[in-house]
Amino acid sequence: MRADQLKTKTMTKSLPISIDDVRSAAEILDGQIERTPMRHSKTLSEITGAEVWVKFENLQFTAAFKERGALNKLARLTDEQKEAGVVAASAGNHAQGVAYHGRRLGIPVTIVMPVTTPFNKVEHTRAFGARVVLEGNSFDEANAHAQNLRQQEGLTWIHPFDDPEIMAGQGTIALEMLEDNPDLDTLIVPIGGGGLISGIATAAKDHNRFLRVVGVEASMYAGMRARLEGREPQTGGASIAEGIAVKDVGALTEKVVRELVDDVVLVEEEHIERAITLFADIEKTVAEGAGAAGLAAMLAHPAKFTGRRVGLVLCGGNIDSRLLASVLTRALVRDNRLVNIRIIGDDRPGLLALVSQVIGDAGANIVEVTHNRIALDVPAKGAEFDIMMETRDTQHTQDVIEALSRAGYPPRTH
Repeated sequence: MRADQLKTKTMTKSLPISIDDVRSAAEILDGQIERTPMRHSKTLSEITGAEVWVKFENLQFTAAFKERGALNKLARLTDEQKEAGVVAASAGNHAQGVAYHGRRLGIPVTIVMPVTTPFNKVEHTRAFGARVVLEGNSFDEANAHAQNLRQQEGLTWIHPFDDPEIMAGQGTIALEMLEDNPDLDTLIVPIGGGGLISGIATAAKDHNRFLRVVGVEASMYAGMRARLEGREPQTGGASIAEGIAVKDVGALTEKVVRELVDDVVLVEEEHIERAITLFADIEKTVAEGAGAAGLAAMLAHPAKFTGRRVGLVLCGGNIDSRLLASVLTRALVRDNRLVNIRIIGDDRPGLLALVSQVIGDAGANIVEVTHNRIALDVPAKGAEFDIMMETRDTQHTQDVIEALSRAGYPPRTH
């Protein structure tokens, strides 16, 4: 055994899980889940200045890593526990992971969700064979009802993150990543409750105690950072990273993170949106907000990762299609490729056709037009056009604006 491995073993003796737990989980999971690919991204490497490798956990059957921990936990239940069934409170990936593998193993599954849970998530969970109970207006209320059901019906509670077997199951991701590329020197891992990063850090530090493990939290839900700094978490807000929008972290996961994780960074919503867009545009893959958090960290804190060999965990791809469409559209606006302009001119036949021809000749595409004759800030014999147009980039937008100005129709952007 190498000296660095011996030191890591000594350091982790008092922690909730060990490398042996992670390896044992890997044996249970072998052949029962997807062995997801990890690929080098040349373009993301060029953008970030690091050597970027992406672990595509969004390719699991339930489109998220959560089924690793769920299967490890379910497979270890006693026969009596399996017969009685299990219960979990979740409106996201944990629910689907428990439901899917519960059905595979013949274990009755009850999932309690808030009544506000989107219909598609409820139906997906039911489709995996779970009994879905809608109760309460928040996760805390749903969780309280789940605890009542656990006591009343003798069910086994499946915690989404603060459970050694859940943590060990998630850690199998790191075993696969380091088998595919043993020379990675940095792993970037999203943090919600801390189950994923606890398992990954355990495996990573056994492989090489100098391997940096960096956690990422959405700035509105920086519970782990607060705990590490000795503060009570002040969390809340409508984050696009729903999967890591957790009010507080686990007691067990905090112990592991405090001992084994090198840094925890925060990202803003804009960085997460940009990361979702880059995964779609460059990798041609769908990432939910939490799944894109690792890449968001590289965009928000480039100096921390420049020149390093980085493994990103794209931990999930369950994003609502309308939300994804909104993120991609907002990216076009942010990059000045989708632009609103306003033109005021004489209200005479053919004016819109003339303006449209100028825009078309300049190579832009008109997406939408609003024609307003009654605005009070427009002359009585005038007309106002709000035109949304699509361009290639900022310079192309400026070229179109200059072409309109030369033609006598100087636009206002808004």
